[in-house]
Amino acid sequence: MSTKTSTESDGFTAEERAAMKERAAELRAEGKKGAKKADGLQAVLDRIAQMNPEDRALAERVHVTVTAAAPDLAPKTWYGMPAYANADGKIVVFFQDSGKFNYRYSTLGFQDTANIDDGDFWPVSYALQKWTPAVEKKITELVRAAVS
Repeated sequence: MSTKTSTESDGFTAEERAAMKERAAELRAEGKKGAKKADGLQAVLDRIAQMNPEDRALAERVHVTVTAAAPDLAPKTWYGMPAYANADGKIVVFFQDSGKFNYRYSTLGFQDTANIDDGDFWPVSYALQKWTPAVEKKITELVRAAVS
């Protein structure tokens, strides 16, 4: 029989607990009076700057592509990840760097507010390892569809 010590987690990894703390801080910052779109942009840029070089290169390209394809989306962080929200403040698309949870690849993901439904079954998350013109074209198409 195993007993849980006070130092053991409740099933969450250290990275997951850190993401939850980041989200709590984001919500506190959003709740402050005077929070502006520029604050969200700066938070995204700061988060991208903290990434390892490979993830940073991808995140920078994702940021440029998303903001060009959907200029009405507001950059902000979401669980410590660069994300882009609609006018209601709901996340539409986000970028999760591979270093965030020690994954093999980075991920571009879409939330339920994205208009990417395709029948009864469709992807909402894409592995992203390398930036190419074809990747940029596909992301542009997905983001435009997501906000249509």
